[in-house]
Amino acid sequence: MDPKIKDVLNRSLVLIGSSADPDKTYLEIFGKNGIFTNLAQEIKNIEPQNRAAFGKNLNEAKEQIQSALDKKKLSTLNSQLSTGFIDITAPGRKQKIGHLHLVSQAIEEIVAIFSRLGFSLQSYPEIDWDWYAFDSLNMPKNHPARDDFETFFVKADRNPKYGQQVLTPHTSNGQVREMERVKTPPIRMLNIARCYRRQIDVSHTPMFHQFEGLYIDKNVSIPQLKGTFDFFTTNFFGPKRVTRLRPHHFRFTEPSFEVDVTCGICQGRGCRLCKSGWLELGGAGMVYPNVLKNGGIDPQKYSGFAFGWGIERTIAMKTELPDIRLFYQNDLRFLEQF
Repeated sequence: MDPKIKDVLNRSLVLIGSSADPDKTYLEIFGKNGIFTNLAQEIKNIEPQNRAAFGKNLNEAKEQIQSALDKKKLSTLNSQLSTGFIDITAPGRKQKIGHLHLVSQAIEEIVAIFSRLGFSLQSYPEIDWDWYAFDSLNMPKNHPARDDFETFFVKADRNPKYGQQVLTPHTSNGQVREMERVKTPPIRMLNIARCYRRQIDVSHTPMFHQFEGLYIDKNVSIPQLKGTFDFFTTNFFGPKRVTRLRPHHFRFTEPSFEVDVTCGICQGRGCRLCKSGWLELGGAGMVYPNVLKNGGIDPQKYSGFAFGWGIERTIAMKTELPDIRLFYQNDLRFLEQF
């Protein structure tokens, strides 16, 4: 037997014989930096003609060490049982395991709710062309959202047709892409992705998750839009929470609305958190005809509605969380509550 292998074998047997904790000894021998592990890594330095013999002796030594460890574990267990140290009738301790992050839990719940309405989950780029993020959505070149103070632009070569690349500031870039994919309505899309904006405060983070809904078919109307929100609110927030539509302006929808939901603390009566009894959930509206045209859909034949809401903000409105930055501070005291 190679002298190095014999030395490690003898040292290992001595460690096992004097050990009070076989598991700890196992790591000292076979762990990442164990004495046997380090020896095994030297096989690459052995002359090719001697490697087979070295490997065979190495395996024989490993078997002897493992056998000695098994005997030591059994001996230690019997010793503990004879002294009453272990109560074998006592229930075992449950292993601590992790769970899905609160945002992931919310995504699963949101997908499940909208799937009951026929919406299917799709995925579109989080780094996309300027055209899909802005131009195709009826947003002019001088729109404030296209300023680099608001949007993260990627340093890359411009595309002659689609312009620069951006970190998508919203999931609406998937609207025209979904129209191009499906070609002929009906379309019921749910797009969930990370979005990026130059904002950070108690209700904004530079990276956040958003879910985008798009429904296109013949004779789609605002009552269907409102009914969809009411269905979601009842199932996600509970039957006591209701929504309302407030007129607003978005470039890619007309008419456009801000969607509000009653405060979970005061149930719409007004309190220090909400002031008026309502909390802003997100934006929505009927898809603008130009957007339909850009996606290859005839606006004379089809209509549709779209909505986009931040998932972190939606969770905050459900749990009365005062600061959404808590989601990403990796504080277990907070995360283990959900």
